[in-house]
Amino acid sequence: MNPHLPWPGRLSSLSLHFVAGIKCSSCLQLYRRFKVPGPPKSIRRGKEWNVDLVPKFFLATGQLVKILVHTEVTRYLDFKVVEGSYVFKAGKVHKVPATEEDAQCSDLMGMFDKRRFKKMLHFVLNFDTRNPRTHQDVDPEKTTTRELFSRFDLGQDVIEVTGHAIALHSSESYLDQPCLETINRIRRYCESLSRHNSSPYLYPLYGLGELPQGFARLSAEYGGTFLLNKPVDEIVMDNGKVKAVKSDGKVFHCKQLICDPSYVPNRVRKMGRVVRVICLLNHPVKNTHEASSCQIIIPQAELNRKSDVYICVVSYSHSLASDGMYIATVSTTVETNNPEKEVEPALELLEPIMQKFVSVTNVLVPNEDGRKSQIFVSRSYDATNHFDSECEDIKDMYRRITGAELCFGKPRNLSHNADDD
Repeated sequence: MNPHLPWPGRLSSLSLHFVAGIKCSSCLQLYRRFKVPGPPKSIRRGKEWNVDLVPKFFLATGQLVKILVHTEVTRYLDFKVVEGSYVFKAGKVHKVPATEEDAQCSDLMGMFDKRRFKKMLHFVLNFDTRNPRTHQDVDPEKTTTRELFSRFDLGQDVIEVTGHAIALHSSESYLDQPCLETINRIRRYCESLSRHNSSPYLYPLYGLGELPQGFARLSAEYGGTFLLNKPVDEIVMDNGKVKAVKSDGKVFHCKQLICDPSYVPNRVRKMGRVVRVICLLNHPVKNTHEASSCQIIIPQAELNRKSDVYICVVSYSHSLASDGMYIATVSTTVETNNPEKEVEPALELLEPIMQKFVSVTNVLVPNEDGRKSQIFVSRSYDATNHFDSECEDIKDMYRRITGAELCFGKPRNLSHNADDD
């Protein structure tokens, strides 16, 4: 778990952060980090393991991919398609239907629900904000998502799957908000799925630790410097503004400081907690068609909760584990005093589990926007296993730091990087 201090001198800014997918580069490191005896000799081969402690998938046409393409860091990344996208309903894991063909084959819906879902999907995919004729009397800025679903007479089960497994909303509040955001989310999911067919998700080969490595290489091209394994001893202030960072007796001067909450505990507040359980498996998850990688979402209503439960499965196919081994990570927002019990239904889907590693972490957010102190703090990672909320945080930080909106063009096709096999 190494802090990186990129120092682009000509920008007069200093960035302190932990990698989004902080990883244990060997199985032994994973056991040591969680103080668990082991590992067994059968899975000890260190060079074959790259375990992300906070795994999150990329939507193929999502915001993070656009940001990576915009920065050209994709030159240093290789992606592989995730093999499946699933949802847990009525006690069983089902493939997420996001195309008309999937809907016709899905056992999640009855005959009439399939027809209604198909009409809704056709409306969304043909919707154009600039062409009122495609709106069918729906005002995207005033019509709520609940009213939109009611217009197509969708059943409650179809609404839950659409809202949580396709639009990827994490709460029910979206139902009473204007439907434009949900329309865009459904379109994005479907467009991502059309890129690679098996699922809309991508994941980097060798894990999320490749992201900071890619940015380090890109930074070097522009004269930037990364200082690795450097502790932060003190953040130096002058008249309420950041002046420098002290590390190992050296002083790094800056006019701006960009950091995650771990560096400035006095400038953040707790907004909740997240429980994550990393599970080592020697088998694919049941009812996922033997997928070597997949996402499974358990909508909150299935477990009488306020928050969805997420399961991320990766394996040797993404060069993250030994051949034949799988890494499944279960995560959700903590709602009770017994976080591990909250994820038991998800863990039951993964049985038998060779080893579990449990962590409960605080979700921290900045107390201020940072403009006065010039210390700009990011948010902690939430329980979702996709990058939607992190991308919103990136755009918010860019706005706070520069005073301008982060704009990026249409992403180029990633077919040269993404492996469809």
